[in-house]
Amino acid sequence: MKINYRRLLLVGFGAVVLFLTGHAFAQESQPPNPTLESLLTGARDAVGPDQISTTLVLFFLLTTLSLAPAILVMTTSFTRIIVVLGFLRQAMATQQSPPNQVLVGLALFLTFFIMGPTYQRVYDEALTPYMSREISAQQALEAGLKPIREFMFRQVREKDLALFLNIAGRDQPESEDDIPTTVLMPAFVLSELRVAFQIGFVIYIPFLIIDMVVASTLMAMGMMMLPPVFVSLPFKIVMFVLADGWYLVVQMLVSGFQQ
Repeated sequence: MKINYRRLLLVGFGAVVLFLTGHAFAQESQPPNPTLESLLTGARDAVGPDQISTTLVLFFLLTTLSLAPAILVMTTSFTRIIVVLGFLRQAMATQQSPPNQVLVGLALFLTFFIMGPTYQRVYDEALTPYMSREISAQQALEAGLKPIREFMFRQVREKDLALFLNIAGRDQPESEDDIPTTVLMPAFVLSELRVAFQIGFVIYIPFLIIDMVVASTLMAMGMMMLPPVFVSLPFKIVMFVLADGWYLVVQMLVSGFQQ
């Protein structure tokens, strides 16, 4: 079948003209663009999700999506889990096995499992009443932060809290409600890193003993040119499998957040 390129060109040109004309009429019929101050005022006075401007909803949605990884790392058990799994892979000296995708996926699933009760409370106490127009956006934010703050307070050290309170120049708080979230979050991350490094040290010890035994044996046999890591790796894997290492590591990580 022969294609009439001239006719296709005319049809495409007509479609472009119609689109531009309709876009121009749409712009003339639209009200003037609202300012950021008016959008924020409308969001503060809104009592339901349908009373917030679409532009502001999209802005909040994009901001939340861009900050979601940081929120996940800063306020959940993900930090401790991924650091411990990284120490475990380095101690076994298995290079890229398991790969990063597997470790991150396992850390995410464990995080969802551990944080399930907390986020269920957020859904029941904040999101559901807000969608039902029972509370305002500000009240929903405060109600949603409460379970997350309680989770972080159970894991944070008083010493780390005192450090960031001192840096922020705040007085000694009388209760947990007097501690702002901006102080609680970095203190929580610092405490999680401390616990993760402690667990990593304990994980390193048995693998380090195997490396030392294999290196001493090879040196006694005069095999100076044979890298000890090549010989010790199978023994590490066998010991880890026989001891049901993955079960023990996951049990230790999950039980540490249920205390």
